[in-house]
Amino acid sequence: HCGAQLLSAALTSRPQVQRVLLALTPTLEKLQEVKGRVLEALEQGLSRQSGARSTMQMLPTFICSTPDGTGETALLDAVPGMGSHVRTLWVTLTGDGNQSPQLMYHVFEMPEDITQGSGEALFDFIAQCVKNFLEEIGNPQHRLPLGFIFPFSCRQTGLDKAELISWSKGFRCSDVEGKDVVQLLQAAISKQEVGAVWGSRLGGLPHAENLMVPRSGTNCCFMAESHLLEMAEVTSGRMCVNSEWGCLGDDGALDDVLTPCDHRVDQESSNPGERRFEKMVGSLYLGEIVRHAMLMLASEQALFIGRNTSILATKAVLTTQQVLEIMDNEDGMAKAQGILEALGLQPSERDCCRVQQLCRAVVSRAAALSAMGLAAVLSHMCRSRQLERLVVNVGVDGGLYHTSARFGEILRSVVGLLAPECAANLMPSADVSGLGAAMVTAVALRTVAQRNNMERLLAPLRLSRTDLQRVQALMRQEMERGLDRERNAESSLRMLPTYVCHTPDGTERGKFLALDLGGTNFRVLVVHVAEDNIDITNEIYVIPTAVMQGTGEALFNHIMECIMDFQMKQELMDQVLPLGFTFSFPCQQLGLDKAVLLNWTKGFSASGCVGQDVVQMLREAAQRKQHTALKVVAVVNDTVGTMMACGYHDPKCEIGLIVGTGTNTCYMEERAKVGTMDGDEGRMCINMEWGAFGDNGCLDDFFTSFDRLVDEKSINAGKQKFEKLISGMYLGEIVRQILLALVEEQVLFCGKSSHKLQNRDIFQTKFLSTIETPGLALVQVQGILSNLELDASYEDSVLVREVCQTVSLRAAHLCAAGMAAVVEKMRESRGLEQLTVTVGVDGTLYKMHPHFSRNLQQMLQELAPLCNVTFLQSEDGSGKGAALVAAVACRGADPSSPQ
Repeated sequence: HCGAQLLSAALTSRPQVQRVLLALTPTLEKLQEVKGRVLEALEQGLSRQSGARSTMQMLPTFICSTPDGTGETALLDAVPGMGSHVRTLWVTLTGDGNQSPQLMYHVFEMPEDITQGSGEALFDFIAQCVKNFLEEIGNPQHRLPLGFIFPFSCRQTGLDKAELISWSKGFRCSDVEGKDVVQLLQAAISKQEVGAVWGSRLGGLPHAENLMVPRSGTNCCFMAESHLLEMAEVTSGRMCVNSEWGCLGDDGALDDVLTPCDHRVDQESSNPGERRFEKMVGSLYLGEIVRHAMLMLASEQALFIGRNTSILATKAVLTTQQVLEIMDNEDGMAKAQGILEALGLQPSERDCCRVQQLCRAVVSRAAALSAMGLAAVLSHMCRSRQLERLVVNVGVDGGLYHTSARFGEILRSVVGLLAPECAANLMPSADVSGLGAAMVTAVALRTVAQRNNMERLLAPLRLSRTDLQRVQALMRQEMERGLDRERNAESSLRMLPTYVCHTPDGTERGKFLALDLGGTNFRVLVVHVAEDNIDITNEIYVIPTAVMQGTGEALFNHIMECIMDFQMKQELMDQVLPLGFTFSFPCQQLGLDKAVLLNWTKGFSASGCVGQDVVQMLREAAQRKQHTALKVVAVVNDTVGTMMACGYHDPKCEIGLIVGTGTNTCYMEERAKVGTMDGDEGRMCINMEWGAFGDNGCLDDFFTSFDRLVDEKSINAGKQKFEKLISGMYLGEIVRQILLALVEEQVLFCGKSSHKLQNRDIFQTKFLSTIETPGLALVQVQGILSNLELDASYEDSVLVREVCQTVSLRAAHLCAAGMAAVVEKMRESRGLEQLTVTVGVDGTLYKMHPHFSRNLQQMLQELAPLCNVTFLQSEDGSGKGAALVAAVACRGADPSSPQ
């Protein structure tokens, strides 16, 4: 609308005036084009490699949170300002959500010689101002945190560390550039013996995610995704970035929007060729642009015809404040008349009208260009957060915005046109520097307190390498005891012989049946092992509840009927095929084809089965059905099946690992080391049942209060303790218990839980996998938490992600410690300097979690450096593995021959 007004004015003016007005009125298309260049410069500035080439420096501020109105309870003494004065403020923040803090302040005029003297004198003066102010308000007895606004170009390396890059604004104090200004201030305060002040911090971000300052200069900061900010080396959360966008165009990117007037203003400035964007937008320069436009038009006889205009060659004869007065719709013409007459220009009414048009064009362009830059920032935020629509508050400060309603209207309007995917609420800031410094300090205090509470609660879960070596040693000790005939009862590890004495070697051939029974559904498979591939056909059958809870005879009759149905469909009734039986219930194995059921689980309660050999019960069912074509040669659990399935593809696979809902491991042990059975030739697969590691109390030192809560409320309290630290059945519940504790400590969700979060197992382990997915926008984490009726802020989401990472990392590292004990025992038992072995692995936690496998493997390498361990994921270990156990058992014989 404003552009249309200016265009209309231009068309009714003389050609020279039209040319100048049109040059000062960039089209929407041009603004969109320049916005694209700004986006490119912004993203280059965020990158470590290309940052040095970008005109937008994108300096990290180390401010990682904005105020939430709840934790900012400290009384603060802030020292903002650095111009002709120093202003000290006392800011009281109630911490109860009230966004209206109490302020007291005092302004101290600064002698001019201070600005040109030594750095020591400057900071001594500031410290004296602080001391005088504290005396004025009664010298509070408690120590106060201090926020410090230092409006000069600095390189920040921390929230309270900033090295001055260069002076500006007329300051030339010696021995400050390249030094940490916070340290200089703290040293000066110490000399003055100001005992009530501590912890100076640099800052100035109000309650918004963006801050734009269009005043004498211009700049913009915003909350960027930390993982994109390579310069800061922070990978999670957000950090406020100081864009230093006043330097936009210093590389020529704005040349097509610069006018001859802009070039002349730049040439007359103290820093030609630098800060080109600022010289089109900042109020320090707008009066100069209008002056040069008037001078140009006067020389072309389009203004002040016949008048002496030499005064227009004098720098700074027209101020930006006067430009804003001339723009006014009601009094603007009279103001123009008075200002121009004071310059001796004797303007006509038409001259006053044209000067008013020039003023409006210059200010409108400044607003439009500011909006273009802000739109680029907003679009970047929206895209980097993977949002369809960004809703955000933008804090705006500066004389232009506060003084000119026209500037604000254009700013809002053009932002909406250039970034339609963003809903930006522009919030005027009456005291961004003073209150902002106080807010930064208050937020820092809140986040430090939250961080301390967080670290205290999570510290017991962060296991050191020494801790993991202790776990490794305990696992090794329990393994030795479990293999010893006399000490087996002392061990929490059963170390059960499986009677599987060989792994596949690639010579296995033939057809084999497999039966996989582990729940209400079970599978029957036929596995054809050929020279270069394995072909599998299977069918799933349902076991009705009445059969599960009836008699053992009925159960095994039903299983036998399903096997016969499958053989008929596959035309296998006339073939006698070896069968491998995966039976995933607790058993005492007495031979490769003999396993006594210890107890039912998973809803089964068929009578007459506990204490019986399940293979024999299956054979008896076959006899009842008069089915002679059944040859059961092996019964195994899923861990052994996983090892065998992977062993077919990799002969070095001699370990099986399950990390899913539960966890277990088996491995090939030297027979001579297995004291619980006779014989010392060859090897035998040992089923460790390592989920029970620690059931005898040896792991109690590593159980946290959260682990104890999870254990106490489980259906098998005191049992499967290692499994409860590692497996997918329990990790989500551990996270839930930690979240509840953090809510109680007022660290999360403003201290407010939800009804859903009180429910056991509501926080599923799959949430950990999702939340820890690399590149997942934290708004999606907020979505998961929202489904649990939790009102999570961005900072809450960052902390929840850290909790999940801590719990899953501990699980992976504990798994690595256990596996280190296994591979080191294998290496030593075989008398090897270096062991090369493959682990066949299965389970949803290992396969689906984005970092578990990597964390496990990296820590295993550290704990067992003499072992070269490869991990191979299993496909269908419970089915194919059982068939391969049968194949290995039949190796060297005709697999189709009767037993």
